[in-house]
Amino acid sequence: MRNRFLVVCFTLLSGSLFAQEGFKLGIQGGLPLENDAVSLSVGLDTGYMYALGEVVDIGIMTGFIYGFAETFQSDVVVADLPDIQFLPIAAGIRIWPSNSFSIGGEIGQAVGINDGNDGGLYYRPVIGYMMGAKTEVNLSYTGIQLDGDSWTSVNFGIMYTFTSKRSR
Repeated sequence: MRNRFLVVCFTLLSGSLFAQEGFKLGIQGGLPLENDAVSLSVGLDTGYMYALGEVVDIGIMTGFIYGFAETFQSDVVVADLPDIQFLPIAAGIRIWPSNSFSIGGEIGQAVGINDGNDGGLYYRPVIGYMMGAKTEVNLSYTGIQLDGDSWTSVNFGIMYTFTSKRSR
């Protein structure tokens, strides 16, 4: 019985696991959490992922995150806050439990672009779903630890893989 179980597990895993290797380019839109200064964020993602085998990809990722500032108005005060921009530089990992579903994340440094923004530690867990051989839709959470504060958002994105190589 145990041998049959192992054979079935091996057969299922070897027949259905694929890694995605290649240059990636994507866009994302996000809703900031715990941040009243920003109403919406958009981003551009790019990088290269290398397939370590049939299940795991590792690589480097970068991009650009732009947070659109809120304008606060009251009878006495009008506050026009600056937009917020980051340039994340990170290492990434993806694990493919099936040929169309992935989980993973990125960790690195987010460089602050706008005045007064020093950036901070960047992390981004990602869940992805392949829509065909080269297009992925993903849901992610972005966190940037700033000095004494944090910048977080929930994002929906689309990523395209160029020179996709599927391992078997």
